[in-house]
Amino acid sequence: MNNVIHIKDRFRGFLPVVVDVETAGFDPQENALIEIAVVTLKMNSDGHLERDQTVQANVLPFKGSKLDPSALKFIGVEDPTHPFRMAVSEKEALEKCFQPIRQCLKETACSRAILVGHNAFFDLSFVKAAADRCKIKSPFHEFSTFDTVSLAGLAYGQTVLAKAVKMAEIDWDNSKAHSAEYDTIKTADLFCKIVNQWPLNLPSGL
Repeated sequence: MNNVIHIKDRFRGFLPVVVDVETAGFDPQENALIEIAVVTLKMNSDGHLERDQTVQANVLPFKGSKLDPSALKFIGVEDPTHPFRMAVSEKEALEKCFQPIRQCLKETACSRAILVGHNAFFDLSFVKAAADRCKIKSPFHEFSTFDTVSLAGLAYGQTVLAKAVKMAEIDWDNSKAHSAEYDTIKTADLFCKIVNQWPLNLPSGL
């Protein structure tokens, strides 16, 4: 009889958390963070990884930040400060997104969160820069990530998120793409599907 695999055992004590950010450029030190979304993951009773909580926040540009018009057009945000966006400060956005991660760390006895993303280093760099500006301790590992670009390239021969998701037979709506929340959910589903294809078999007694 197979041992029950807990999420802390599956990932060497790390808690995978899927993150996507939308930004006003490519420089995390100078360009504004515009939107952030996180999806926490859990193991179900069958030992399969699945989505748990989704948290999203629209973010006000930090003081002195640069806004690249082409980047804003790409993500469909004409005015990041428009009141209808219900945007909040970086600090409030990070606290909102980090809270469920910290709770999951306690519940799962994992040591650190590890960021899962499509081109994960980009997302991690913006999260780290924002956390530093706000003087908030990030729950994420400083440099290690799970990148679905590489994983999807291995599993499906595709590195573009939309194409990889379709190859994984997951629904994709182009009209909703480049929203942090939508992209995070689809990245989470992709990551879970890939991971679940390679179940971990622990030696007896572990």
